[in-house]
Amino acid sequence: MSLKFDFTGKVVLVSGSSSGIGAATAVQFAKSGAMVVVTGRRSDKLAEVANQCTLVSPKKLKPLEVVGDVTNNADIKRLVETTVQHFGRLDVLVNNAGGATMSSLADPEFYQKFLNEMQLNLNSMVLLTHLSVDHLAKTRGNIVNISSIAGLRAFTTNPAYCMAKCSIDMFTKCCAAELGPKHIRVNVINPGPIKTSAFTAVGLTIEQNDAMFDKMGSVTPVGRAGLPEEVADTCLYLASDHSKFVTGAQLIIDGGMVAANAFPMSAFKDL
Repeated sequence: MSLKFDFTGKVVLVSGSSSGIGAATAVQFAKSGAMVVVTGRRSDKLAEVANQCTLVSPKKLKPLEVVGDVTNNADIKRLVETTVQHFGRLDVLVNNAGGATMSSLADPEFYQKFLNEMQLNLNSMVLLTHLSVDHLAKTRGNIVNISSIAGLRAFTTNPAYCMAKCSIDMFTKCCAAELGPKHIRVNVINPGPIKTSAFTAVGLTIEQNDAMFDKMGSVTPVGRAGLPEEVADTCLYLASDHSKFVTGAQLIIDGGMVAANAFPMSAFKDL
């Protein structure tokens, strides 16, 4: 028997929801009856996701679209304020916004890239969570953070990204311990290779992006890359009453990649 999710009357904010995992998560919450807040830097992409949400929403609810950059603290504050002003509440926060820039310690611009990675992946999450706590306490809501298996394994192509994701994992545990008495649950998902357009953001072509995910998928025990919808379904589970005794948990969605220690970096050198 499959689980049924009902978020009718709940307000769900998904950061970084203009594409990939964030977009799929917003759509899945909308399909389950939630009032969704989508946010990202590109208004055209947000409009596309908002339209998808409206189409699948049982009551054809239109999401709140907030254009903003999570590396800008003023935008993060405006995002929370706009959400609460519009809906009057906040029930679920999905901290999904993030990204990677390939770099090594020998890169002359490494330190600046490190600062940028931490601001995008970690600092923005910390601030967004901090500003949402009081609102989530009123609704006995919960938080789902999106990390990565890069927080569990070292990758020589981007130590800054690994450090940021590792910090997210510990931040989740700290939040769960502190916010439990406020009846706020906090959990983290560590996705492995999930087929999105992520690598195009760091300069790869669409063909190279797809080839990278196909190559990574081929070394997983299940023999493929994951889908954004598979991570989205896990977000809904963690945010639902089906997991109401789950907090501070770390859920790996990687097709067995970590378990099998399947990280042959040499296989990707030509890509």
